[in-house]
Amino acid sequence: MPEEDMVDIKFRLYDGSDIGPFRCSSSTSTVDMLKQRIVSDWPRGKTITPKVVNEIKLISSGKVLDNNKTVGQCRTPFGEVAGGVIIMHVVVQPSLAKTKTEHR
Repeated sequence: MPEEDMVDIKFRLYDGSDIGPFRCSSSTSTVDMLKQRIVSDWPRGKTITPKVVNEIKLISSGKVLDNNKTVGQCRTPFGEVAGGVIIMHVVVQPSLAKTKTEHR
């Protein structure tokens, strides 16, 4: 892969801590792949933990990212520093079925 195709991404969690940065291809890495990486690398001991990819929303530049888009399709040209790390915010929304079961 060409070096200019590679980007560094850091994921900011709800408590201000981070996962990453990870180096990935902006043309072949999809948002869904990033979410799978987040689930597998989620830090132990957090009060909220995603179990599946569908419980995660990724936000970059104020926009919720679509699972089927590549990282390159989600990037905004302004506000990025060459060689800098892209920070995406992670929102965890536990599934509704789990929430209903816990309230019984």
